[in-house]
Amino acid sequence: MGPTQPAVSFFGAQTMVNTLWDNIFRRAEEANDVSQILSRNFLFDSLSKKELHFLRDLVHVRTFHPGETIFRQGEIGVGMYILARGTVDIYVEDPQSPEKEASSVHITRLGPGDFFGELSLVEDKGRRTATAIAGEETVLIGFFKPDLVEIVERNPSTGVKILNRLSEVLGRRLKETAEKVTRLRKEIQSLNQQDEK
Repeated sequence: MGPTQPAVSFFGAQTMVNTLWDNIFRRAEEANDVSQILSRNFLFDSLSKKELHFLRDLVHVRTFHPGETIFRQGEIGVGMYILARGTVDIYVEDPQSPEKEASSVHITRLGPGDFFGELSLVEDKGRRTATAIAGEETVLIGFFKPDLVEIVERNPSTGVKILNRLSEVLGRRLKETAEKVTRLRKEIQSLNQQDEK
């Protein structure tokens, strides 16, 4: 006689089956959530459902705990992040700080739907210009340079759509930065003229 198998009650088996189905449906819901978030993002909102499905299978979803560093200023950037849930605080180090270690200056807080780090998709070994830290329990969708390269190689028309949108975003951010620098220069000139009086 062989070893006896432990008896599994109907309710135990039913619980196991329910758990299995819950996991399958939960994964399907999460995949749909990721697809919806991607479809609402400016970089990807021109993609077809088929292209979004292809993209969804490439991206990386990760949860960060409150206070956890996503990346640090000066690190080599590998890709961009889209906020699915939570908040991310962006800091830059102040090199003018009198302390031995540069102090961090809070620049902004990003929320669901915002994205950041996109410059690293086009720079070769570019360094992060800021530090990103999770402000609370945060879920991010990572889209990295190798993902973009894979899309361009496997589906060039989809890659062109994404690269066109990426160019628009980078151009807009460059324009905004130039306008801010111009305003700051005018403010500095105005302050210098007041000091001279």
